[in-house]
Amino acid sequence: MKTASRVRTGALAAAALVTAAGGLLVTTNASAETAAGPCGVLFDDFNYASSADAAFTGHGWTARSNAGGPGVPGASWSAANITFPTVDGQKVAQLQASTDGTAAGTTHAEFLQNQLRFFEGTYAARIKFSDAPVSGPDGDHINETFFAIGPAQRYDYDPLYSELDFSEYLPNGGWGVTGSINYQTSWNGYKEDPWDPYNAHSQQTGSLAGWHTVVGQVAGGHVKYFIDGVQVGDHTVSEKDASWTVYPRAAMSINFNLWFIDLAAHNGGRATYQEHVDWVYYAKNESVSPADLSSRTTAYRSAGTVHQDTLTTGGGCSPSTTPPATQPPTTQPPASCAGASPWAWGTVYLGGDRATHNGHLWQANWWTQGSEPGLTAQWRDLGTC
Repeated sequence: MKTASRVRTGALAAAALVTAAGGLLVTTNASAETAAGPCGVLFDDFNYASSADAAFTGHGWTARSNAGGPGVPGASWSAANITFPTVDGQKVAQLQASTDGTAAGTTHAEFLQNQLRFFEGTYAARIKFSDAPVSGPDGDHINETFFAIGPAQRYDYDPLYSELDFSEYLPNGGWGVTGSINYQTSWNGYKEDPWDPYNAHSQQTGSLAGWHTVVGQVAGGHVKYFIDGVQVGDHTVSEKDASWTVYPRAAMSINFNLWFIDLAAHNGGRATYQEHVDWVYYAKNESVSPADLSSRTTAYRSAGTVHQDTLTTGGGCSPSTTPPATQPPTTQPPASCAGASPWAWGTVYLGGDRATHNGHLWQANWWTQGSEPGLTAQWRDLGTC
């Protein structure tokens, strides 16, 4: 989720098109208590009066009103574009964006959790994507999103930068693509000018209009993406350079936004688009299956629970899933350690830097200092010297 100049490049891992109408699988084997999960959860059914509701802000949400990217330069972001109507029988969060074809006449929408407290675990939301505006001419390059993001880059290729785009739906295309397309993107870092990203992505072509359950699982070095229970992506490293991991490296916030990529496709008067979010769910340090997720969210609804946040009281328990063991080859050729210096505690290593330690050659996965090779995830073992 970057700027209007962003262009998708590299190998495109096309996933199966998901066109089902979505919705929850109704089960009865979960209670409101078991829905909480052992490590803490956030569940929100978006039962609020407005973006100024004390309960909305008290639950950690902020409706954006500050200027800046992404999207059309000079466009505004308005907290008034976040409302909570009843849609299809449920109270939902509604994002609304509109444009008259000018930057001054363009307004975007975003709301987010205002603390960086989400890392490994399961992220999920039930979202209604739209292919057409609710009023005005169709065809704008609009982006309907659900994502997690950490602190902004401090500099190009910042090693702590973390972003997971669970869904970026472009009903009218954009970024050089025509037609409806949906993206999942896991980020390491990027250079803004000239544009040079290190990421991995998946995509689905065709309409996603209607309700869909979007899920991201973050565990064991993998970021897995699902739509309506169908896995559509599994990201580990940058598709351009496998030495750049796309697994998050810092805690993030949860965000939804609706914005115009550009105004190149606008034609006619003011066009207004909407995106709806029925609920959001995050389970800390758990890889929750889509079926179990449906049971848990249904249990909240059955119990009349509209909000629960146990991320602090749930503690810091370990992930419930163990990363799969990697079987080394029967014989591993010796690594060439020529030119690599011994690892030093005070030295700063960037992604791709190499050092020797305990008779092995190691390569830094990302920025690191003071992390001993062989004991932390910052280093990849390239073999014995």
